[in-house]
Amino acid sequence: MKKKLKLIGFSLVIILSMLGCSSKPSSLPTTYVNPMLYKNYECDDLNIEMDRVKGKVNNLYSSLDQKATMDQVQTGVGLLLFWPALFLLEGGDGPEAQQYSRLKGELEAMETVSVRKKCSIDNDSYRIENIKKEYENSKSKSDKENS
Repeated sequence: MKKKLKLIGFSLVIILSMLGCSSKPSSLPTTYVNPMLYKNYECDDLNIEMDRVKGKVNNLYSSLDQKATMDQVQTGVGLLLFWPALFLLEGGDGPEAQQYSRLKGELEAMETVSVRKKCSIDNDSYRIENIKKEYENSKSKSDKENS
């Protein structure tokens, strides 16, 4: 009986700790943004706006990735050393995650408009997958420089 209670308690702690963890930015959904918001933009304006939004997305991606990694580390340490401390973790996705999802939607909306207007914008550089690759490349470069 005591063994079952320990197993149930341990399972409950693991489930609760997983629910409280921040999501990796690559797993966050994209919030729909209506492309019509950008229909009056000229190609040059779209390019400037996409650069601005991409910069914000890059910064948020970095911040959210670090937060998710720290949550995973804290959860691992908490499970090994002192599991009741897991209840004190703030975890969860906050306003940064919502902003990141919205900005991803803005990039998609601007990309849609730029394709419709036949703008000569390198849309590949604005894709989230490429932003993730850029972040990982810059992260590995800085790790090499620091070691």
